[in-house]
Amino acid sequence: MKTLNPYETIGIPIDDVLLKGRLRITENSRGVVIFSHGSGSGRFSSRNNYVAEYLQMEGFSSLLFDLLTEKEDRIYENRFDINLLSQRLIKTTQWVFKQKQLANLPIGYFGASTGAASALFAVSRLKDRIKAVVSRGGRPDLAMSVLDTIDVPTLLIVGGNDHAVITLNQQAFEELGGIKKLEIVEGATHLFGEPGKLEKVAELSTLWFNEYLK
Repeated sequence: MKTLNPYETIGIPIDDVLLKGRLRITENSRGVVIFSHGSGSGRFSSRNNYVAEYLQMEGFSSLLFDLLTEKEDRIYENRFDINLLSQRLIKTTQWVFKQKQLANLPIGYFGASTGAASALFAVSRLKDRIKAVVSRGGRPDLAMSVLDTIDVPTLLIVGGNDHAVITLNQQAFEELGGIKKLEIVEGATHLFGEPGKLEKVAELSTLWFNEYLK
């Protein structure tokens, strides 16, 4: 494992707004994972930061950022505007393409909750620029209209006690093209707050990115 370095707080200029982010860069990085958060969440998410730190120790850089500004986030409907969130993710990914330290690295997405839908919509636009996708407790069903166009290796992780979301993921899984896998973490609820369950998410994610983020 690599030494855990602190993150850098950055600003990402997108259109007429500045999105705040946390960038972790590892030495001799094997790839960069961009996180797409769920509704009401952002760069401070303790769960996503845990996964990002785990990935960093395994040699992956990461970017966690707020898809909405503080002002935009006060408008509740914006949190579920999948089109807006997808556009923000696409433009942030294009910003990553232009950064000297990141430009030549393979890129993966890690989407949580509704963030999984925006990640999949972004993949449908960026195609082979994105090498792998992981969804944690995600809502890929909200991207149902594009799932059959996606051939990027996609891992869906769902808690075994998150019954409604399991059903939605099973429906989305059937529509996904390409390499895909559905992992159900037994004993876990939607937020994977039970002992050891979030670590399991991090382990599964790392295995997936190890395999396909090349």
